[in-house]
Amino acid sequence: MVENLVSTVSSWNISGTEVTVYELFLFILIILISFVLGQLISKKLRKDISGKIPVNDRELLIKIVYFTILIVGLITALPYIDIDLSGIIFAGGIIGIILGFAGQNLFSNFISGIVIFIERPIKIGDNVGVGDILGTVEDIRILSTIIKTYDGIYTRIPNLTIFSSNITNYVAHVARRFEYTVEIRYRDDAELAMAVIRDVIDSHPFALKNPGPMVFVDRLGQNGVVIIVKIWAPSSVWWDVRTELLQKIKLAVEAEGIEIPFPQRTVWFPEKNHVFAEE
Repeated sequence: MVENLVSTVSSWNISGTEVTVYELFLFILIILISFVLGQLISKKLRKDISGKIPVNDRELLIKIVYFTILIVGLITALPYIDIDLSGIIFAGGIIGIILGFAGQNLFSNFISGIVIFIERPIKIGDNVGVGDILGTVEDIRILSTIIKTYDGIYTRIPNLTIFSSNITNYVAHVARRFEYTVEIRYRDDAELAMAVIRDVIDSHPFALKNPGPMVFVDRLGQNGVVIIVKIWAPSSVWWDVRTELLQKIKLAVEAEGIEIPFPQRTVWFPEKNHVFAEE
């Protein structure tokens, strides 16, 4: 009985093959070493090539190296437990049929992730809009993409959703345009107002000269003259430029005595208006 117990403990039967404790130990050890080695090499690679190649190329290279190490480790470890591959293939075929229906989304997300890596409609660090989600791309993974919204919320979006959605990339171009609508009173000088606005824009270091700004009278509104202001700025700082210039334009036009009109109505009374009924 003791001999049977020792024999059972010292070896197992896996797929019809006797596997000793030592062989099983080597199998597990190789898998663990592959995992740890993959982690260490990935960290070292990320540190060494940081800043030398684009972030997306770096992350793609690291993922390829990491999974290659794991696959090589698994292939190296399998002979130690002498598994019958025909049994694995047969079992894998059955499992594949079962998981084929349940794993369609996983496969679609995986393929979509590869296409995103190749096509690169978005990159890590880009300010993007996917559906109703706006934010900065934090990471592009094999199955999903992580976007940090402007409220600081991390959102995980399946790659299939990104691949099949309309994507707005706000920083794909080096420059981005924004515009203001400035309304002044009819009594104010529109030419003076536009000249003041142009001077404010020209004095800002990040307001681009080429393409240059556009300042023009767009229409005559109900309450005043409507001036449109269109400005180009580097995509990386366009929001800061937009907020700074708006405040400076307001102060500059006010300094010239130009005011923004309040809503107004002209009330007309007929010459003969009997407000009260005669007694």
